[in-house]
Amino acid sequence: MSQRAAGRWSKMGAALALLGCTTMDESIVETDAGRVRGTLTDEVRLFQGIPYGEPPVGELRWQAPRPASAWTGIHDATRPGNRCPQVGTAYVDIQSDTEDCLYLNVTTPRGTGSSRPVMVWIHGDGAIGSGDLFDARRLASEGDVVVVTINFRLGVFGGFAYPGLEGSGTFGLQDQQLALRWIQRNAAAFGGDPDNVTLFGVSYGASATTAHLTSPTAAGLFHRAILHSGEAMMDIVPGSMGPDVPADPWILWATRDEQEQLGTHVAAQLGCTDPAAALACLRGLPVAQILALPAVMHMFQPYVPGEEVLPDNPGEALRAGRFSPMPVLAGHTRDEHHMFVGLFYDLVGAPVTAAQYPELLAAAFAERAEAVAAEYPLADHASPGAAWAKLLTDRLWARSTAEQNASLAERGPVYFYEFAEASAHDLPFAPELRTGAFHNDDVQYLLSDGSQLTPAQLGLSQQMIRYWSNFAHTGDPNGDGLPTWDRFTAATPNVLALAAGEGGIRPIDHRAEHKLEFWATQP
Repeated sequence: MSQRAAGRWSKMGAALALLGCTTMDESIVETDAGRVRGTLTDEVRLFQGIPYGEPPVGELRWQAPRPASAWTGIHDATRPGNRCPQVGTAYVDIQSDTEDCLYLNVTTPRGTGSSRPVMVWIHGDGAIGSGDLFDARRLASEGDVVVVTINFRLGVFGGFAYPGLEGSGTFGLQDQQLALRWIQRNAAAFGGDPDNVTLFGVSYGASATTAHLTSPTAAGLFHRAILHSGEAMMDIVPGSMGPDVPADPWILWATRDEQEQLGTHVAAQLGCTDPAAALACLRGLPVAQILALPAVMHMFQPYVPGEEVLPDNPGEALRAGRFSPMPVLAGHTRDEHHMFVGLFYDLVGAPVTAAQYPELLAAAFAERAEAVAAEYPLADHASPGAAWAKLLTDRLWARSTAEQNASLAERGPVYFYEFAEASAHDLPFAPELRTGAFHNDDVQYLLSDGSQLTPAQLGLSQQMIRYWSNFAHTGDPNGDGLPTWDRFTAATPNVLALAAGEGGIRPIDHRAEHKLEFWATQP
């Protein structure tokens, strides 16, 4: 070919390449199962309702999840997928009776960037919720990260246990790991880096993240972890979750025997009494019939150790150092238990009274009750309910989070936070319990459009997005223009408070604020 002809071909190739760039549809992505079409905004591309698993229906109910089958054509990813079966609660009115629910959502910045960190969100509660309830657009665009939110089996569908049932208690966990494997195969197509995945969650979702830290089958599927109000090392004292509620049903990690006995009881309640045919009988029942059984969605939230997915009690595994070492960012809110005292005492018509307070302490702490009363006198608090909420925040949340973070810091860098931005909540609680930094309050600062925040709170939200996304990028939340966040260790227990306004982000003495020296001497 002559030089002149070669030049013409070169110019034509450049023109064709330019044409291809200008006509490329950013709303379409090729996954390993087929193409998906999402929605474009000025800042992000949003893909909703992408199937990652086969519908766990019929014989697949209470089985390990299977990857979604391939499809032809273009899958419509402009709306969320079905939510997993659930019933409403006193605090969230969400209902669903479909098991075809293994879907995920991807939010990724506009443009041609690649190898961005991937942040995978596991929502809280364990009996209600879905990934589409969390708006990741600001986190993705301001943090320059790819955010994935997921649906997974909940309650009895995710945690059911029965003698001889392989995978008992771990089906929700297995769904989450299937989604993480989907991300390993498909992150690059959305501009993400499969070798830089941060798993993060709140409450149940944080405890699930801890379970994955200790799970052999999750090894290598994520590389950093963020725990919002994790409960993996928490023990519950009697009465802390409601009037006359004992401690045992609220221990997060139940034993296999305990959960299999519960599964046998539930099977009998549903008319499946023949052990040889019980699972087939249960798999043949309509979802609505199972959901109609009182409290069935809350019976099987604890994960059952003893299977390949979860061989150890995660709390015990953390204490023993049996977990995947990686950078961790973890903390809790300053007034965690205001929410639970409001829900379980005020809403059931039994607000804590001055006369009841010493009775609660006696039931919870037995011979130590007088010492606890002296440390948390009613005169120091707005009401008996506020005193009960404060001491339970310290005893349950602050103590267990400090122990959790000290264990994690033995094998990798840990950054400890306390979300301290108080808000006035529109809840039917006693007025003194409506204000504070409640359980789950920190999530809207990362996964919402920010429209419900004041200007000062929006500034805090922008700083938190920078901290969290910096951590996803490098394993260190620090960055230019942000207050310094020092690493936490047992020897140097640095904790950063997060609140709005000038000086709202600051180091605090977490041990003194939550009386951890006192609680170290108590049961």
